[in-house]
Amino acid sequence: MEPQVFDRITIEPGKMSGQPCIRGLRLTVRRVLEAVGHYESRDELRADYPELEDEDIRQAIAYAAAMQ
Repeated sequence: MEPQVFDRITIEPGKMSGQPCIRGLRLTVRRVLEAVGHYESRDELRADYPELEDEDIRQAIAYAAAMQ
């Protein structure tokens, strides 16, 4: 298994208290995971978070799993 690349996950000490975010947006990995669990479909999720791309969601899930 190849090592994970998280090129869409950014951590900036002055932004969102240094929490991991998606592509420098003010959208944390934690919030993405909460939203994935809350919405019944990706279409509903994208309606409320149009800036999110499928790869953002995939990396947020993989990042959270890797940090366990």
